Amino acid sequence: MDPNKEEFLKEFGADYGYPNGPKTIDEIRATEFKRLNGRIFFFSITRNSILSKFHFLFLFFGLVYLDHAGATLYSELQMEAVFKDLATNVYGNPHSQSDSSYATCDIVREARQQVLDYFNASPKEYKCIFTSGATAALKLVGEAFPWSDQSCFMYTMENHNSVLGIREYALSQGSAAFAIDIEESLDHSRGNLMSVKVSQHQIQRRNEARFFEKEPTGGAYNLFAFPSECNFSGLRFSLDLVKIIKEDSDRILEGSPFCSGRWMVLIDAAKGCATQTLDLSKHPADFVVISFYKLFGYPTGLGALIARNDAAKLLKKTYFSGGTVAASIADTDFIKRRQEIEELFEDGTTSFLSIASIRHGFKMLNSLTMPSISRHTTSLTTYVRKMLLALKHENGASVCTLYRSDNVKVVCHGWGPIISFNLRRPDNSWFGYREVEKLASLSQIQLRTGCFCNPGACAKYLGLSHSDLLSNIEAGHVCWDDYDVVNGKPAGAVRVSFGYMSTYEDAKMAYLLWMWLLKFIDFVRTSFVSLPNQIGRYHLRERPSSFLNEGPRKLLAGGVFLKSITIYPIKSCAGFSAASWPLSSTGLQYDREWLLKSLTGDILTQKKVPEMCLISTSIDLHQGILFVESPRCKERLQINFKSNTCNGSTGEDFHIHGQRYEGRSYNNEVNIWFSQAVGQPCCLLRCSMSNYYLNNSRCVGMRRDVQSRLNFVNEAQFLLISKESVSDLNDRISSNMKNSALGVAVQVNPMRFRPNLVISGGEPYAEDGWRTLKIGDNCFTSQGGCNRCQMINLVNEGGQMQKSNEPLATLASYRRVKGKILFGILLRYETADEVEQETNSWLQVGQEIHPNSF
Repeated sequence: MDPNKEEFLKEFGADYGYPNGPKTIDEIRATEFKRLNGRIFFFSITRNSILSKFHFLFLFFGLVYLDHAGATLYSELQMEAVFKDLATNVYGNPHSQSDSSYATCDIVREARQQVLDYFNASPKEYKCIFTSGATAALKLVGEAFPWSDQSCFMYTMENHNSVLGIREYALSQGSAAFAIDIEESLDHSRGNLMSVKVSQHQIQRRNEARFFEKEPTGGAYNLFAFPSECNFSGLRFSLDLVKIIKEDSDRILEGSPFCSGRWMVLIDAAKGCATQTLDLSKHPADFVVISFYKLFGYPTGLGALIARNDAAKLLKKTYFSGGTVAASIADTDFIKRRQEIEELFEDGTTSFLSIASIRHGFKMLNSLTMPSISRHTTSLTTYVRKMLLALKHENGASVCTLYRSDNVKVVCHGWGPIISFNLRRPDNSWFGYREVEKLASLSQIQLRTGCFCNPGACAKYLGLSHSDLLSNIEAGHVCWDDYDVVNGKPAGAVRVSFGYMSTYEDAKMAYLLWMWLLKFIDFVRTSFVSLPNQIGRYHLRERPSSFLNEGPRKLLAGGVFLKSITIYPIKSCAGFSAASWPLSSTGLQYDREWLLKSLTGDILTQKKVPEMCLISTSIDLHQGILFVESPRCKERLQINFKSNTCNGSTGEDFHIHGQRYEGRSYNNEVNIWFSQAVGQPCCLLRCSMSNYYLNNSRCVGMRRDVQSRLNFVNEAQFLLISKESVSDLNDRISSNMKNSALGVAVQVNPMRFRPNLVISGGEPYAEDGWRTLKIGDNCFTSQGGCNRCQMINLVNEGGQMQKSNEPLATLASYRRVKGKILFGILLRYETADEVEQETNSWLQVGQEIHPNSF
């Protein structure tokens, strides 16, 4: 056994792995989560066509899943039981009167009881209302709660956006709303009950004058909401808050106009109840919301509101639907609602097949028991937190900043299996969390970054003020974007979270990158820890000029020459090479002048439709014809592009990357051909006018200093790749493979990067330092390095798209610049003037290149 694992088991062996359960964690993973263990692919690459020798490439992909707070994984045995159930039983609409409908009613009734049993809730006191998820359950409470102008919605800062959304219902009804922070301590004089100190944030109200017309009477209903576990930090709030708020609000809210009134308590248990018991017999909350995919992975789109009977009767429902009424008359204002709470609030037909499947998930959880699951996940979380805190740079600076309220006087139920953190460079500046996520993805590690839909906790733990948040928004930062560090501060964090099937190997063990799973701790160590004399580790580059320090950048005696020219007429389709080609104000003439658009308006690319790489193109300049071929189409398509009619097309405006274009569409014959080629309905568009000009300030390594008109390209008119740089990359890949004991060399062709221009001669990466260059009599300006993505890891093998970690993983090890992985440079063609016109200039293979470096 690995010595590190032996040490781990010495400390956590009593809690880790379900030692007293029906299966150990290793048995669970081997029999119920085989899909995480990796898949083996074999395919061949022709090495020498004359000798008919083949080189076999062996790839091993495994997955490390660390986003259980987002969605945990379903068990394969669980799904087998679900499929068997559905395949052997007939479940009808529960609103019918047939035998199959009665069978469904029985299953739904049993499912409600299972949910109540899970929370130790008596059916005499609680009801289970099925919803489409925890968010729908929260929405139901918000819109039906008896708000008044004297009511209040109080919530902890650590709350999901779906809870914060209740605020809109409260404010729209004239109620007040405010966030609080809670500090807690044990009060021995009161029988070791919690003594709670509340720090109240500003009161929000949309109709303040209306409120002050009346004195609070104490009869209004107020709602307090908190999560059982914070999905940002993992903090488990004390469930004693339920009784404290309901019975002692006068004391903890002393001086507040809302200290009186009737307080009701809502618990968001969507995250917390997956690894910690919530006993409603001890903590009688009025409302609890859950989503079942958070508990056991499947089904999605199903949740529940567990409501106290007396609280549910206070909810004021307006809408009625099939299933919620006993009788109604169509042409007069008459309705008789059903009396049962579940029937009253479950609009329409419930998702009865999903409801039937949850018993198989509960069976799995109950076999392990919730205390065992809690101990298991806690052992992994404690271990990883300890390992992350121990990571140091060479200068002694800490690598990880963990977000946890250890410095706050809080009595709670401990910490859930969540670790949120950010990583620092040796100079104490921050790595962007998106950079971490991209590199983790390269290593088959699935985690979560951002604020996790919890803006209050995010701002609280990151120390972001209101002005910081507004400044971030003004800078363009919104949820799910790439603005991860704004004004020197992180705008979010990295989160790893564990589930009942997580293993020690997920958290620690480092195997060889392709042969075994690269695990989390070693990913952080190899990717972000600065150590002396590292070879083959990830080195962080602060700016592209540091590339120039890797060795002399003298040109070889033979100079630098243009080796190949490639034109890609249709965006994301295959291109063709030419010995010479004319230039235009948009770059290479006809390059990326066409694109394919789906009927829903989405621009088709290889990221979405990998089959586009199989569409080949060529152009006959003399005839003015674009030829297009596809293995899915019998006939070769010919498009006369010199005709202004575009085969009877019409004009169309659309946007790409926020920029406006005007295009010309084609007739049905052309569109049907392309629809068959890509396997989905689409249409061909040709760029007739572009308002897309790059115009950015001058800066080292990212020179976007003058306007340049673009066709349907992502960033620039040209992408230039150096043959010598590709050779150096291949040497590094080969070295990494040999060091990993796999012993198989993977050779990357320059065309993998979809360049327009490939050059030969000079030192590797000399192009990084070029400011301008001249090819023949044509002048070009460098616009900086090209940021690479996982598209370069896709390769067409025998008509099938294959994906690996290379070359992006190796590039990430030495070509990272502030979260970007740069390879190749972007160019702008310097025309004689800025007007849109065709030029008489041509590029020709073999022309010498004269660069002007910094």
